[in-house]
Amino acid sequence: MTLDEIKSLIRDVPDFPKPGIVFKDITPLLSHPDGLVATVEHLAARVADINADGILAIESRGFIFGAALAQKLSLPMHLVRKRGKLPRESISVRYELEYGFDHLEVHADAIRRGGRYLIVDDLLATGGTAAAAARLIRQGEGIVAACAVVIELSFLDGRKALDGCPVVSLITY
Repeated sequence: MTLDEIKSLIRDVPDFPKPGIVFKDITPLLSHPDGLVATVEHLAARVADINADGILAIESRGFIFGAALAQKLSLPMHLVRKRGKLPRESISVRYELEYGFDHLEVHADAIRRGGRYLIVDDLLATGGTAAAAARLIRQGEGIVAACAVVIELSFLDGRKALDGCPVVSLITY
């Protein structure tokens, strides 16, 4: 499938989660087996030369693409979750939301000093969550290899929050 065909499987949902927002719904893409396979193939082809040592997949839709990429690239995948969701010792960062703060965590043993990590999520908007994941990698003394997403909302300039981290996106709005 081409990127245009994949893009056609992403549905706009106006006024969700609040008036004025156009939500990019990936559930039609996820329910289309060929579309999902093609999405993972396109992402894998674009990140293969990054030579990551592992993937940090961001809760929750990032888990879908992160797991598929980890399998395709034979890389370990680590979960980036909201505070209190991981069962073992973890490292945590606080990050700013539109109205307040939240925390993200990864298991303390997930990041190896000097290891190169690919951050994976479904969408890059303002970049706050991906930037927090990058801070987790740096806190664990790893290297942020890149951030890979299916969708990038370029008008929100999320790349700026990533301080020069390479961004791989399949579909840009």
